[in-house]
Amino acid sequence: MAAIAYLPTSHYQQERIICSITAAEKYAVPANILLAIAEKENGKPGVWVKNTNGTHDIGPMQFNTAYLKTLSKYGIFPTDVANSGCYAFDLAAWRIHAHLSKDAGDIWTRAANYHSRTLHHNTVYRADLIKKANRWANWLDKFMQTNSATIKTYKTKSETKLVSDSNTEIATVKKTYVPRKIFVTDH
Repeated sequence: MAAIAYLPTSHYQQERIICSITAAEKYAVPANILLAIAEKENGKPGVWVKNTNGTHDIGPMQFNTAYLKTLSKYGIFPTDVANSGCYAFDLAAWRIHAHLSKDAGDIWTRAANYHSRTLHHNTVYRADLIKKANRWANWLDKFMQTNSATIKTYKTKSETKLVSDSNTEIATVKKTYVPRKIFVTDH
């Protein structure tokens, strides 16, 4: 992979950027959204943050121990997401892809579901997420320009309409910011 221009000097920030971009491509999540969530979560490898409800947020992507209990049946444990490396970012991208694909609401509400589905917490997180994602989109446009950049849009059932003469769904066109998805290549 080519060197990334203006990569921060901090090892944790470099890992966050490289792992987020790679995971975004792997799980079809807009890179700017995953980068913004990683920045908002602001976790560090090996760090467990205690919450007021007795749970902990763990590692670079701040996975909550209550959520991790549901993943233990798949062999995913707190130590897996606490470590450095890209695994926590891959798991977060997998989870965000599910939110973007299956949850109700606009793309920002669905992305903010990574943090909380509670309206108040989601709304606060969402507002900051939009700002950070737009800043990351600008960074990606400036420093990660490639010929293989594409736009990936997500839709929910309420955002689609059925064509009367076939069973093909067509996404309703919206005049809003469309998050970017980039391809990471070895060229």
